[in-house]
Amino acid sequence: MRKNKSGLFLLYLLGAAFLVMILNTNLKMRARLTKLNDTTIFSDEFRSHEIGEENLKILKEMQPEDRGTSAALMMLGGFENGEEKLWTSRPAWRAYRDACCAIWNEAIYFPVPNSNVHEEYQVHFTDSWMNERTYGGKRGHEGTDLMASKDVPGLYPVVSISDGTVMNKGWLERGGYRIGILSAQGGYYYYAHLDSYADLEEGDTVCAGDLIGFMGNTGYGEEGTKGIFPTHLHIGIYLYPGENEISVNPYWILRTLEEKKLSCSF
Repeated sequence: MRKNKSGLFLLYLLGAAFLVMILNTNLKMRARLTKLNDTTIFSDEFRSHEIGEENLKILKEMQPEDRGTSAALMMLGGFENGEEKLWTSRPAWRAYRDACCAIWNEAIYFPVPNSNVHEEYQVHFTDSWMNERTYGGKRGHEGTDLMASKDVPGLYPVVSISDGTVMNKGWLERGGYRIGILSAQGGYYYYAHLDSYADLEEGDTVCAGDLIGFMGNTGYGEEGTKGIFPTHLHIGIYLYPGENEISVNPYWILRTLEEKKLSCSF
């Protein structure tokens, strides 16, 4: 009789432990699901757009039109764990996915081509998102700088990352000569510190890979100011949900495009 009672007690303990484990897992999952809500795309975590090296490898193998949804799931942590249905059933999923697609799906070409004449003419870049900048007041760096190995303004051509429409062209004190291109899905690509422009005007349509200008060192002063810093291209990416403007880290998008460079003679 005692053995039977001991066995039942042991089964009870095991059952209770199993139930606690299930409840704990369920609570953790519910807590994770709150990560996706109507304010997610305004969060610092979303704006930093951290993908990671392993996910980067996966995205590089995908077609551009498939990257947005996958990147969305990756940042939520549900891509590898088979949790897609849990995320996609959330009320905020569609707006969040659309924001990711606007950033990823229409990014086709790296903005600076390779030189087929001088192999040493390269650009390099690091993840400088929100690094301190002080010109015009202390602020965070909302973009990625592509630095020229050959510090010669007007040498490196700049091409459009995406298809789109030229929305802005002209001088900004901080950005120098800049051009802004809006893609069909709502991603705004900002190219700053240009030395000169291609034959484009506001309202013109461009295709991914079209020449839009040449890298320079303009900005940080009245129109025409040059040479305050080395030749480089500042890339910014922005979204406009509702009446809001959101800057998003371009670094991982540019990393995805590293092997998607055009070639030209310069």
